Amino acid sequence: MTDKKKKEVFKGVSRRDFLKTSAVIAGTTFVVPTIVPSCVMGKDAPSNAINIGAIGVGRISRTHDLPETLKYDFTRLIAVCDVDSKRMKEGKEWVQNFYAEKKGNPNYVDVKMYGDFREMLQNREIDAVLISTPDHWHAIPAIEAAKAGKDIYLQKPTSLTIAEGRALSDAIQRTGRIFQIGSQQRSVNPWPQFKRACELVRNGRIGKLHTVIIGLPGDPSGEEEPEMPIPENLNYDMWLGSTSYVYYTEKRVHPQHDYSRPGWLRCEQFGAGMITGWGAHHVDTAHWGMGTELTGPVEVGAEAEFPESGLWDVHGSFNAKATYANGVTMLISGDNPNGVRFEGDEGWIFVTRGNYAVTPSDPVSSDENRKSLDASDPKILKSEIGPEDIHLYHSEEQHGNWLECIKSREQTVAPVEVAHRSCSACLVSHIAMKLPRTLYWDPEKEQFKNDDEANTMLSRPMREPWVI
Repeated sequence: MTDKKKKEVFKGVSRRDFLKTSAVIAGTTFVVPTIVPSCVMGKDAPSNAINIGAIGVGRISRTHDLPETLKYDFTRLIAVCDVDSKRMKEGKEWVQNFYAEKKGNPNYVDVKMYGDFREMLQNREIDAVLISTPDHWHAIPAIEAAKAGKDIYLQKPTSLTIAEGRALSDAIQRTGRIFQIGSQQRSVNPWPQFKRACELVRNGRIGKLHTVIIGLPGDPSGEEEPEMPIPENLNYDMWLGSTSYVYYTEKRVHPQHDYSRPGWLRCEQFGAGMITGWGAHHVDTAHWGMGTELTGPVEVGAEAEFPESGLWDVHGSFNAKATYANGVTMLISGDNPNGVRFEGDEGWIFVTRGNYAVTPSDPVSSDENRKSLDASDPKILKSEIGPEDIHLYHSEEQHGNWLECIKSREQTVAPVEVAHRSCSACLVSHIAMKLPRTLYWDPEKEQFKNDDEANTMLSRPMREPWVI
């Protein structure tokens, strides 16, 4: 990278963030070692395998994290953990069936079952963990996994609160574990258009960037739901974790008879709604294109509609506006097309997933004619990224990149501080929804300026023994 390009990348970044960003960029100037083919390593040699434990084996685990990880021959899923014993047993069956089909041997691995992730983390055979749990169960298991010496793949969003996210980032950096967040828009499989869009923006193909427009759907409200008996197979107190006790009803947790979209996604007690649920993806893409991966906004304002009654109480329709120190404004709303639009003084680029969904319930484009990558001028999209231009980290596939980095001990495409900053930008916007006034955020100190009320919302009370 030329000195000129380095100045462009690090303009407006603090010394601390400069050092962190330098480490990220430096890590990308080397070719991440290609994973040795199983035929060379001996595909059935246990000593060559990365032994993995899965914490949470529900919808996202079965449809995404497990299949995307186990397709690599040098992995061995040796343990599953879930607070729902029925799902835990079905998770083991899923793995056994996978190996029966792929290896011709249903007993290829003796998959151990755990009802408590802390017991799983004591298993010294486990090298790494997949954490595919509800949002309120992200930070604590990841921190404990890092302390136990395990590498971590964590489903987004990074944390329930900004305080949890900071604690997680500090723990990962302190222990030196390899961490990947599930921001798979950073990997070219299955969506090469996101990296392409961000590289074009970073290299000035639309001129000076001034606005980023993000489209995110909201969630509908629901009816009141009656208290129900807690299923014998569910450790409900453990499922609630650090959050306060509320009565059990099936639509508050997850379906007992299938793996469809769980109700907790619409309960503020367990997550912030779509602002983090999908905002973690699109805001991360925006940060990648803006070059603000290790910082955050300095000014935020938002308005949102919240249900007045019913079990499901996350935000519905909303508008949020965030301003960054580099002068770029980010606008987020469900009124915008689902995706990310970068606007510069010489044109615009729009990028979206199109009609591809990771899970059946993912929101996809309702416009079949909408392009997954579009620009104000087709010539922009044909522009070549030259050897002296900025080249962003290349990752073929999110889980594969994590596994490659476990072997090489290099930084992943979506490391913990980057993940925390994307999530915290979403959470700051969520706080602004609750306090309909302009908030002034200090991304260095991670505090609101002169606003004690807003600062009390950086964390939530945590129920014993689940405290950080």
